[in-house]
Amino acid sequence: MAIRTCFFAFLLLLLPLEFIAVMGVTPPLPLPECRPIVAVDRDQVQFALNLEFLEAEFFLYGALGTGLDDIAPSLALGGPPPVGGRKANLDPVIRTIIEEFAYQEIGHLRAITESVGGVPRPRLNISAGAFATLLDQAMNTTLSPPFNPYANSLNYLLASYVIPYVGLVGYVGTIPNLVGRTNRALAASLLGVESGQDAVIRTLLYLRANETVKPYGLTVAGFTDRISEIRNRLGRCGTKDEGLIVPMQLGAENRTTSNILSADADSLSYSRTQAEILRIIYGTGDESRPGGFLPDGGRGRIAMGFLATRN
Repeated sequence: MAIRTCFFAFLLLLLPLEFIAVMGVTPPLPLPECRPIVAVDRDQVQFALNLEFLEAEFFLYGALGTGLDDIAPSLALGGPPPVGGRKANLDPVIRTIIEEFAYQEIGHLRAITESVGGVPRPRLNISAGAFATLLDQAMNTTLSPPFNPYANSLNYLLASYVIPYVGLVGYVGTIPNLVGRTNRALAASLLGVESGQDAVIRTLLYLRANETVKPYGLTVAGFTDRISEIRNRLGRCGTKDEGLIVPMQLGAENRTTSNILSADADSLSYSRTQAEILRIIYGTGDESRPGGFLPDGGRGRIAMGFLATRN
């Protein structure tokens, strides 16, 4: 029996992946690359447009019920309109905050485009279903009813928790690899606002940390734990994400359980590479396999280069 098992395993190594899939055996993901990629400044800064487009459209639709094509259509550079966006049922305070965030994202798109050139907006899926799929992954079950980010202010804040932090850690990972002073200054300025947005979202959620998210029977803090865990799993390069409440030994200087700002043991921001970011935003754990919020994959030389490796 042992000899037969070893022989079968050897055959699997020789078979093409497509044939293995037909046999019902799912090949494992390749070992993740966690080192920064080598790329020129222009490509690294342009990569950030994928996240900026995603944030802009999600915030614009959530606050106003309309998107970039109605507010600043030239910045889309002919890219397709997003799928599934709609106006969220937000209370007046949250709507005002999200509307401000939306206009900030328009400014980010303009600043990057004017500095290094733009890329066409990728096809975005910001539907309730896209968020429901990610939350089902995070909870390791099928939520009933499906999670709807547009249903109310709390759901929208939880959905917002998903996105800006990914952009934040992306800028932290990018800045050390930029050569040009102007590009570093631009990325640092973008990081400042992205980190502020994330801090506001996390603070608003922290104020409701012990509140139960209806009808799921899990607290707000529990939701943030699960979202952070799925981002770590999808990123596949270690723990770089934490929820709103942590054990004392993980809190700042091991003296607090609050975790309004996610950071490492020295209270320094975590960083992620472009590959890690795509693994998370695609929801596939694979930078060459699109899905999730970017069903056709990202735009720009870096994201499209990863897609090319799959062909």
